[in-house]
Amino acid sequence: MILEVAPLRVRAGQAEEFQAAFLEAQHIISAMPGCLSHEPGRCLEHPNEYILLVRWASLQAHEAGFRQSPRYQEWKWLLHHFYQPFPAVSHYASVPGAAGG
Repeated sequence: MILEVAPLRVRAGQAEEFQAAFLEAQHIISAMPGCLSHEPGRCLEHPNEYILLVRWASLQAHEAGFRQSPRYQEWKWLLHHFYQPFPAVSHYASVPGAAGG
């Protein structure tokens, strides 16, 4: 499993519109093969900052399966115009033996 971490900074004054667009866009990502779950969060201290955590079955599922799919174009159209600056996405793998809960 791979964890995608995307810190999202939304343009000032557009948080509510972004959240509405995300509610629509989340159906795209959740239907993608290899998408195990997604979890958006909004920062309490900085209300224009969000984080998106997506669990993928593999890096390939995200990079090729999603980002190179026609559905990604829909995702971009719905969400990318809200970001300033454009987010730098990172991918993480679990540390063996360090699971918590």
